[in-house]
Amino acid sequence: MKIAVGIALGALVLSACTSNEPRARGVGFDDYSSYELERAQREAALVSGQTSIIPPARVNVIPGPTPTAPTVSSTDLANAGIGQAQPETTAAPTQGVTPFPTTVPAVTPVAPTNNTGISDEQNFDAVSGRETIESDAARREAQAAAREQIAATAVPERPANTGPNIVEYAVNAPNVKGQEWYSRSLLSGENRYRRNCADYATADDAQRDFLARGGPERDRRGIDPDGDGFACGWDPAPFKSAFGN
Repeated sequence: MKIAVGIALGALVLSACTSNEPRARGVGFDDYSSYELERAQREAALVSGQTSIIPPARVNVIPGPTPTAPTVSSTDLANAGIGQAQPETTAAPTQGVTPFPTTVPAVTPVAPTNNTGISDEQNFDAVSGRETIESDAARREAQAAAREQIAATAVPERPANTGPNIVEYAVNAPNVKGQEWYSRSLLSGENRYRRNCADYATADDAQRDFLARGGPERDRRGIDPDGDGFACGWDPAPFKSAFGN
């Protein structure tokens, strides 16, 4: 309500400051002072809740000089706290919390090291810095000269008389190691077996000599005392496995 009354009083003061000379009117227009007075009354009525506005009596107002707004100095604005920068406030760090650093430490790049185990022949920049067309051609010629070419030779022929074929015997053996298949003399003892088997470098050599001396039916040296047909502990299982038997 106070705001509306203030607006109305301001409009009356402005109307009193104008000149008394009659102002020309156009069709459908009144003088400016009457318009301002009516507007102030409407605003006052809206604030106070009034629903009807009583128009004031029409008066002739002589136009005068246009009132100017009062000037406000920068000192007055500063005293009122307008236009001044607010001082920055620094919040105290929370106890127990490490403040974030304002500067980031510079990271020193690590220079790549040359790995002698990795060739750089596919790197054009690396090769072009140390090679030329002439030096590359000379290097290729040196490599070609150092290359050794071996002439092809015929595959050596296997002698026809190589003794018994222990692979064929192992694949066709009717029994497994330790299974008695042939009869042996009671004269074959453990000492004779160990002494004679020590004459062979490998079990394959013992089996080959055993077959050459009439085995597996006959055991002339007593190197197959259990009668399984395999001398000095020879085992046909690896050969059978290789052939899928």
